[in-house]
Amino acid sequence: MTHAQPNSPRSKVTRRRALRSGMGAALMLDAADFGHAAEDRPEKRSRKLRGRIKQSVCPWCFEPMPLETLCRHAAAMGIQSVELVEPKDWPILKKHGLVCAIAGSHSFTEGLCDPTNHEVCIETLRSRIDECAEGGVPSVITFSGVGNGIASDVGLKNTVTGLKQVIGHAERKKVNVCLEVLNTRVDKPMIGVPGYLCDTVEWAVEVCRQIGSPRMKVLFDVFHVQIMQGDVITRIRQYREFIGHYHTAGVPGRHEIGNTQEINYPPIMRAIVETGYKGYVAHEFIPKRDPVKSLQQAVTLCDV
Repeated sequence: MTHAQPNSPRSKVTRRRALRSGMGAALMLDAADFGHAAEDRPEKRSRKLRGRIKQSVCPWCFEPMPLETLCRHAAAMGIQSVELVEPKDWPILKKHGLVCAIAGSHSFTEGLCDPTNHEVCIETLRSRIDECAEGGVPSVITFSGVGNGIASDVGLKNTVTGLKQVIGHAERKKVNVCLEVLNTRVDKPMIGVPGYLCDTVEWAVEVCRQIGSPRMKVLFDVFHVQIMQGDVITRIRQYREFIGHYHTAGVPGRHEIGNTQEINYPPIMRAIVETGYKGYVAHEFIPKRDPVKSLQQAVTLCDV
């Protein structure tokens, strides 16, 4: 699940808006304590990484740590990307030798499963694809959205119809469009999205199959897939050709990855490497303790 950047006057649900509202107040307070502590700490460059997994990090879950501070820490750890950053801030990444692995786009609640959202979603995606092509960003994110009574099969058909109006442009610009799988089981802001239609890997893969373009991919969020389906490694192997991006976080709670949660990430990372995947794996967890130490732990665990 990712930070959306819609070009519309209509109210949209985004990660940043949720965190800054009452819905995300508790998470915001915890992050504030940790973020300022990290900002004051001197830099320490990590050991050289093996680099078989290209690692990235999502800044929304480390707010209110300034983007510049996160970039500095990320670069010191050997992370190669800070993603879901608005185009106006891409120069900050470049300053630290980082890239933006995937760009945000439209709302994750008002997505392509509902034809009434198509105009806004398609306009936003086309514009962001142009910016990605110009800025050297390899991928842009997209979402099915919440069905609000739309049947799953109808929503899938609508999503395919919408994305077919975008994919040719993505092919010409050589930018991947990645449809994210989100969980519908956890009714907590920024943790789950009840009613979201693309809540299984198979739903997302079917969209990719029907579109039939090498630029149409799945964003495989291990956190959400574990909650909805499990059997993560089998699905990584089975759908390897369709996966264009990965996200990590701990289950339950979307906090640190490690021995405090149920997912064993090193074997998952090894499975990803074995598929021949060359893209990015991004950390998208909300830290409950020192965010810099938590991020360094995640980087070390995933450097297989």
